[in-house]
Amino acid sequence: MKAAEGQTRKTVVIGGGLAGLIAAGRLAKAGESVVLLEKSATLGGRGMSVRKGDAWMNLGGHAYYKGGAFDRELTGMGVQVTGAAPPSNRAQLMWGGRLVTLPKLLASGSCLTLSGKASLAGILFKMGRQSSMPDARMTLREYAERMTGDPSARHILYALLRTASYTLDPDHQLARPVVRTLLRSFKDGLLYVDGGWQRIIDGVAAAAVRAGADLRTGQPIAEVVRGADGENVIGVRLQDGTLLDADRVIMAVSPSECVRLVPGAEQTALRRWKEEARATAVASLDLCLRKLPVPGRPFVLGIDQPVFFSNHSASAKLTDDGSVVVHVTKYHGLEPNDPKADERQLEGFMDLAQPGWRKELLARQYLPRITVVHDYMHTLRSEMNVGPFVPEVDGLFVAGDWASHDDELLADAAAGSAIRASNAIMASRRTEGKLQAIG
Repeated sequence: MKAAEGQTRKTVVIGGGLAGLIAAGRLAKAGESVVLLEKSATLGGRGMSVRKGDAWMNLGGHAYYKGGAFDRELTGMGVQVTGAAPPSNRAQLMWGGRLVTLPKLLASGSCLTLSGKASLAGILFKMGRQSSMPDARMTLREYAERMTGDPSARHILYALLRTASYTLDPDHQLARPVVRTLLRSFKDGLLYVDGGWQRIIDGVAAAAVRAGADLRTGQPIAEVVRGADGENVIGVRLQDGTLLDADRVIMAVSPSECVRLVPGAEQTALRRWKEEARATAVASLDLCLRKLPVPGRPFVLGIDQPVFFSNHSASAKLTDDGSVVVHVTKYHGLEPNDPKADERQLEGFMDLAQPGWRKELLARQYLPRITVVHDYMHTLRSEMNVGPFVPEVDGLFVAGDWASHDDELLADAAAGSAIRASNAIMASRRTEGKLQAIG
């Protein structure tokens, strides 16, 4: 084993995604000596964007929800996010293999029954009322059935809720976080981001470096090193044998990766968090087109199929030459999927939403099963809130979109968990300082 190089690090953050970068930046700004280790060659994790010719493509469609923990944290870090909201007044729905606008859906002769039209109007009116807010342990299915007895109206409600959460698990997913996120998008808005989410990653990383964080890529981890009695952390060992001393470690990686990295994790809460985690995933067909064949159709929401089409270039600058970046998404449940069949389904959906798109194709990126989050609020969790402490190991913390609390979703969960983990470390440092002063 090699000796620790350079200055001893007091805090190590494992993982260079959004949660890890935010935690490292907050700690460095507070005066903590912190190094972040990312195993891949680039920062950002699932928040990174890929350059395809003249276009920036996210790893699937990403929406920036304003007014939540993520938005507030970026504002505090001085990270400016530019872009615009999607033009919702031109949204179309797909039902039964044909497209229809919401006004036409509510008109006579549509596929929505008369009772369904009345029920849908009632849902939209009631959703924002506190008396209609779901209970803390109510599932999406229970919520939808409480909101309406009409099956056709429920289809539309389910489509809105899965689009807000990128998750297809109505029997287990808790409704309240999803409903509150959807309502916040109505109130505060959402953005498609100029330059893709790579612009956000670069901004957060730059803010962390300015604050004094040491960000290292290409640093695969072998294990978190625990003391002789196993009750505390004493460092992190890299795969090349290098030991970085640390008395605080934040693991901003997946639950399974946490278990792999911590010796004896089977005797800690990490095992339970891994076993109870329900990752959600999507298939995404990301396309760069010379132009949109039907420019007045910026997005289409599938009602009886869990699919979604969105032209992000209608709101954000994602190319240098005026070409168009669009995303076609299928929300997976927890069952195995057929990548080839999913690709054909997404291409067929694109044929309906934008006939003639193949003639305009410049670049494509197909992601058959990309993880959206490693866990979310659901009924199979034995505890509502995960982390930030690993109770059995002093100095060990977790962060990530899966370590959510209360009503957090997606990037808000990543940011919230990073805030909690960094705050816990800063609080422990203050306690240590008081004890030393007394001593």
